[in-house]
Amino acid sequence: RIQGPILGGRGQISGDFDVQEAKDLAIVIREGALPVPLNIVEERSVGPLLGQEAIDAGLKAILLGLLLVCAYMIFYYHMSGVIAVFALLINLLLIGALFSLMKFTITLPGLAAIVLTMGMAVDSNVIIYERIREELARGKSVKLAVAAGFERATLTIIDSNLTTLIAAVILASKLGVGPIKGFGVTLFVGIVTTLFTALIVTRAVMEWLAYGIEIKSLSIG
Repeated sequence: RIQGPILGGRGQISGDFDVQEAKDLAIVIREGALPVPLNIVEERSVGPLLGQEAIDAGLKAILLGLLLVCAYMIFYYHMSGVIAVFALLINLLLIGALFSLMKFTITLPGLAAIVLTMGMAVDSNVIIYERIREELARGKSVKLAVAAGFERATLTIIDSNLTTLIAAVILASKLGVGPIKGFGVTLFVGIVTTLFTALIVTRAVMEWLAYGIEIKSLSIG
């Protein structure tokens, strides 16, 4: 309890203190009373345009990455590359749809995870196509090459994505905070949609060409 106003720099505070507590309290009060001059070294104002510029830069990076990946796949795998590009677009649409259902706000690290997902998505197609090319080089028909290619590539794709999926789960769990958690959630969703598009969408299109239309040759680079 403060007994009265402290006018001359001295006052009395009463309470249930021992000697050491009284000394500690006196030190705290005296330290807080020391005059500390404030010298402004630097002053900045950050407006909303700075965040918008970062978002625009992230979207440009996604668009540039998408264009380069699509161009490479079409150049190297020809018509099969077009199928990979189609699966990649479906992948991005699924990511956007899932985030919309989850009402999830994509952070800047999340945009980086989307760029990473695009590379991982076509990487799955590369594994599949290389397996199919090996089967075609052995003289197998398109039907047998497609069936054997997916059969041999499926476990490889799952294994390669499983380790990344574990890391994404750890980042998205309570161990990750803030932007790191956003990166983990986006990466997790991207891996799941990548597995779906590579093993379901791409396979459906390739089997439709092999078994539905019954093409005799496959343009696969």
